[in-house]
Amino acid sequence: MKNRQRRSSREPNHYFTQVHEDAIIGYVNSDDLKEKTYLYENFIQPAFSEMVDKIVFTYKFTTLPNCDDLREECKIWLVTVLDKYSPEKAKAFSYFSVVSKNWFIHKVKQQKKKNTREIDLDNISKKYEEQYLSTQNAYEVNRLQKEFWQSFYEEIKDWNTESMKENDLKVYKAILILFESKEDIEIFNKKAIYLYLREITDLNTKQIVNSLKKFRKQYSSFKEDWENGLI
Repeated sequence: MKNRQRRSSREPNHYFTQVHEDAIIGYVNSDDLKEKTYLYENFIQPAFSEMVDKIVFTYKFTTLPNCDDLREECKIWLVTVLDKYSPEKAKAFSYFSVVSKNWFIHKVKQQKKKNTREIDLDNISKKYEEQYLSTQNAYEVNRLQKEFWQSFYEEIKDWNTESMKENDLKVYKAILILFESKEDIEIFNKKAIYLYLREITDLNTKQIVNSLKKFRKQYSSFKEDWENGLI
């Protein structure tokens, strides 16, 4: 039994091989959006996905509330730190394993600070009741989502650009381009959005995130008005 366990612990890592290491290095060094997208979709994303899943189960992060959502959030977050990787400092697998583990440790610490409380279902707000407790026809949901994003697109076209800083204006214009080109974009998810924004704006991830934080306030205000029937 002990020999069998030793052999098992020495089994090679089949999901994050030299091929994936090379793909990450190629991604970091490339300025071509199509090449970066190809490398990410075919090599990096699958490796990241399995790596995060294994870290969650290995270190027992499965006890975290909404663990599945956190796993997906971590995978998205890894996209934002891809450009920070330097092949000279560490192997890609070691680097991204460590940052992923630390990301979950941070979530564990945050969870410990939160005070748990019971929710009175009799007094739950209508918004959350509709969001989490009711069932809706799939067609109606899709239609509402389409109407929401179309309204938001019309909203952002009227945002005041005169007071925007240079980087904010670049990100703003890039968002408009993504809305206008949504039918032509082959992949359209949170992970891919950062790739497109970086290519369009020529800004780094940190600069883009800083601008998006500012726009998120306006988005939250719009969403609140939409949910309250003011739009």
